[in-house]
Amino acid sequence: MTLPSGKVPIKVLENIIFKHLGTKRSEVILGPRLGVDGAVVEVGEKALITSMDPITGALDQIGWLAVNVNANDIATFGVHPTLFTACMLLPHGTTEATIETISKQMDTAAKKIEMAIIGGHCETTPGIAHPIIVGTAMGITDKNHYVTSSGAKPGDRLILTKGAAIEGTAILATDKNELLQSRFSRAFLSRAAGFYRRISVVEDALLAFRTEGVVAMHDPTEGGVAGGIQEMADASKTGVNVIESQIPIEKETAEICEFFKIDPLQLVSSGALLIAAKQTSAERIVSTLKKHEINASIIGEFLRNPATRDMVGADGITKPLVRPVSDHLWKALKKA
Repeated sequence: MTLPSGKVPIKVLENIIFKHLGTKRSEVILGPRLGVDGAVVEVGEKALITSMDPITGALDQIGWLAVNVNANDIATFGVHPTLFTACMLLPHGTTEATIETISKQMDTAAKKIEMAIIGGHCETTPGIAHPIIVGTAMGITDKNHYVTSSGAKPGDRLILTKGAAIEGTAILATDKNELLQSRFSRAFLSRAAGFYRRISVVEDALLAFRTEGVVAMHDPTEGGVAGGIQEMADASKTGVNVIESQIPIEKETAEICEFFKIDPLQLVSSGALLIAAKQTSAERIVSTLKKHEINASIIGEFLRNPATRDMVGADGITKPLVRPVSDHLWKALKKA
C-alpha cells in the first residue's frame, strides 16, 4: 500500500506503530493513542509533558514554525511549554547563512514563549530537497494538573479560537508568493503571510485552562480543523456535530483556498485551538478569550454515539464531517 503525503492513516497507527512501543513503564501515564499529540511522564510529584512534530511543508519560516507548532502541543495540556530540542536536517549545498536564519527564527520564537532551547542535532542529509526540522517540546506541571484531548464528554461544547487554516494560509502566501501574484496584490499577500504571527496558541490555551470548565484541548495541525475535530472525537470516543457557519475563515484564507481549489477546513491550521468545555462554562470561556483579543466561537457539540460525526453546512444541510486523507497543503504545493 502506497501512503499519501502527510500523517499515516489511522489503521497504520493501530495495526503497526501502536503495537511496537518498547517496554511498558509505570512512569508513563499517557502514551501514544489516537488523537493525542503528547505524552505524560510522572517524575516524583511532577509531570513532564512532551511532544514531537516535524516541519516538512514550509520553507520561509521553518524555524519559527518548529518552535511554535511543538509548543502548541504542550499548551493544549494547559501547561506552559518551557524546553525545546530540534533535529535540523539540511539538503546538500546548504550554506551557513541558511543555518543562521533558521537558528535566529527558533531563538526569536523561543524567547517570545519563554522557552529554553536545550539541545538537538544539525546535519546535511542525503536525499532531501529542502530543510526539515523535527522538534520536541516539553513542559513541567504538578501531577494531575493538566487536561488532554481525550476528556470531552457528550453534551460538552466545542470551541474554536481564531479561525481555520491560519498556518496553511501563511505558508502558501509565502512559499507560493510568485504564483499567487498572478491573482492577488502584494498588499493582500503580505497580510496573508502575516498570519505567521498568529501561529502560537500558548496564550489561548493557558487562558482557557485557567477558566473553569475546560475538559479537553487540541490544536488542529495537519488535516486542518476538520482533521483536528475528528482526532479530538477519536481520543474522547465521542461523536460530534459541527456548525460550519460558526467556523471563522478569514478573507485571505478563503480566496487563497479558492485559487488552489482546496478546502480551508482540510488545510493545516496551527494557530487555531479546539477546546471542549462543559456546557455551563462555554460562553464564559469564549468571553474570557475575547477580552484578551482572541477571537473564539462555539462551533459544535460532542455527542454520545462515536459513529455520528456530522457537520451542518452553510446551506443548512447536514452531511458527514470529512476525515482528511491528506492535508490539502500538499495539493496546493504541487501546483506549478
